[in-house]
Amino acid sequence: METQEAKRADVAAAPATATGGEAVKPAAGDAGAVTKTNAADGPSAPAGKAATPTGSVDRDAILANVELERKLAQKKMSSILSWENTRKAAIEAKLRTQEEKLERKKAEYAEKMRNQVAAIHKAAEEKRATVEATRHEERIKYEEMAAKHRSKGTTPTKFLSCFGS
Repeated sequence: METQEAKRADVAAAPATATGGEAVKPAAGDAGAVTKTNAADGPSAPAGKAATPTGSVDRDAILANVELERKLAQKKMSSILSWENTRKAAIEAKLRTQEEKLERKKAEYAEKMRNQVAAIHKAAEEKRATVEATRHEERIKYEEMAAKHRSKGTTPTKFLSCFGS
């Protein structure tokens, strides 16, 4: 990149007028570019003569205008960058919020599934306990019946009906 002094030296070294009475001026947006204006646009020095102090003032005004436009463009670029960063931050915040919301839903759903598994396990344990209790009661009942038949010395008729009398 050229420095400001180098740009000013380039503009100062360039001739103030071109042949045919046309003045050479840099464009408003570009410090290095030159455009031709008609002689009727403003006073110009005769061909071959050095620039007058008025031309130097014009160059200074043009350079000041170019510098001002550069600063305005830089300010606009900064503003655009700031706008972009603000929008990106807003979108990223919204994304984080959605991700947190989804994580909470996922955790709630996982907890719900764990609770269902625990409920199923509890129901299965209760059913097992019921079956064990029923088996235990039947066993006690049959043991009591066997003890009764042993004490009387009889054979259960209902149980061995095929051997009946």
